[in-house]
Amino acid sequence: MVSATSSTVDAAVGGDGIHLPDTARDLVKILVTGPFGVGKTTLIGSVSEIRPLHTEEQLTEASAQVDDLAGVRDKSTTTVAIDFGRISLAGGIVLYLFGTPGQERFRPLWDDIAYGALGALVLVDARRIDASFDVLGLVEETGLPYAVAFNTFPDAPRHHTPEQLRAALDLEPTTPMVTCDAREPNSSIDALLALVQHLIDHRPAEHR
Repeated sequence: MVSATSSTVDAAVGGDGIHLPDTARDLVKILVTGPFGVGKTTLIGSVSEIRPLHTEEQLTEASAQVDDLAGVRDKSTTTVAIDFGRISLAGGIVLYLFGTPGQERFRPLWDDIAYGALGALVLVDARRIDASFDVLGLVEETGLPYAVAFNTFPDAPRHHTPEQLRAALDLEPTTPMVTCDAREPNSSIDALLALVQHLIDHRPAEHR
């Protein structure tokens, strides 16, 4: 599967880890989205140069009645509002990362969280690809450009070809599709860079 590399567009944490670096030029709001338990909180936590904001709560027996735990039985917490982090890239680009809850019951939050975003990184779990359909549909309805990143869970199937995965998700040929390990900063940055490059490539020439 094609994967962006940080050697193509160097990523660099800037400033003192709290304040914006002096080189900050373009401030970009990005959604990190995907189904329940796909690794959104983990990815934002792995790359954020500031202490990330998490709004996680313990899963309860009551939530088990509405949250599908198939494939994520070991998960004990869930995001109930947003995750938030920030990362500075080379060239003065600063990404503000907003993680969205993955359950259908939080859909009323979507419009508020998505407002002002320039693009979305959609995380997918290859063990349960069908769980991503609703989120992808929502992103497409919003009209946001997006990239897809398959989070590499240890027990994820390895026999699917990139063509089969792209067909399973019904992705356009121009939609970036990469793999990443949400636990690893460099791997997560590469996935974000794939989205940033996609946004740059599809930006009107006079604004590049």
